[in-house]
Amino acid sequence: MPSKEKGAAKPNLHKRNKNAARYDLEAMCKASGALKPFVRPNKYGAVSIDFSDPTAIRALNTAILKFYYGIDYWSFPEENLCPPIPGRAEYIHHMADLLAESNKGEVPTGEAVSCLDVGTGASCIYPIIAVTEYEWKAIATETNPESIKSAQKIIDHNPSLKGKVKLRLQEHPDFIYKNVLGRSERLDLSICNPPFHSSESEAKKGTARKVKNLSGQKSANPKLNFSGIHQELIYKGGEVEFIKQMIKESKSYAINCLWFSTLVSKEANLKHVYKLLKPQAPKNVETINIRTGNKASRIVAWSFFSSEQRKNWFSEKANHGA
Repeated sequence: MPSKEKGAAKPNLHKRNKNAARYDLEAMCKASGALKPFVRPNKYGAVSIDFSDPTAIRALNTAILKFYYGIDYWSFPEENLCPPIPGRAEYIHHMADLLAESNKGEVPTGEAVSCLDVGTGASCIYPIIAVTEYEWKAIATETNPESIKSAQKIIDHNPSLKGKVKLRLQEHPDFIYKNVLGRSERLDLSICNPPFHSSESEAKKGTARKVKNLSGQKSANPKLNFSGIHQELIYKGGEVEFIKQMIKESKSYAINCLWFSTLVSKEANLKHVYKLLKPQAPKNVETINIRTGNKASRIVAWSFFSSEQRKNWFSEKANHGA
């Protein structure tokens, strides 16, 4: 790849995103040989991969984690969601900025910071980024025992993650925090990428649209491993119903977490989320728009602590040895 390609900035990505510049595919192939067969000139003559090919996508993201994040082992069943690393990193970086507002403008780092990932999946991706980028502690919940096993294997095979990530099985799929978050626990942040389809047919349509957008070709039966298994994609009522339950439970754990947050994939759903938040009376609600490539999304975060309480959050934690 020409040197000018290596350093060219990708628009809209956070300044601390390791992939804010174009991928160094040559170096990535050296770090992860499994990527090399998928790297070839695209129709514009630039070195790239076929972003409509699930196998190529998995090889790319595995290489990103190895080359940029030092993750040597990242393996999980093919039917599980393969998350795009730059987009997942965006969520973590923007929430780090939000935490900085309670830490005299400095992004808090180290094991004193605790992050809860709701529905971590088989890939354990948010905890990986939280730990490798900021050295935070992470708690990751999941309803699927097989995904827990996969995530634990990833943790066990990467020394940088050992002792930093705790997995908790949510045995009641209708609950978010209940049964996995203790009443005496204190978190700085809760994050979530909720299931955003309401049915399998809707998920298939979404996958078909994605494949068409990337490849320019229609597919009557697109590969679902491009988008993940049922629990990762589908929730009765879609993301609004999932977020509704999250908001409801967050009120019961108001003193346990500085910032609750969730991704909202569909802009039209924002009005519903704001409406759900209003009766719970959070002290502050923030909406953060993020974009990776052609995909736009947004984070909605809410806190039940006052501005003064948020301002003093980390200093008070330090004084109490938390």
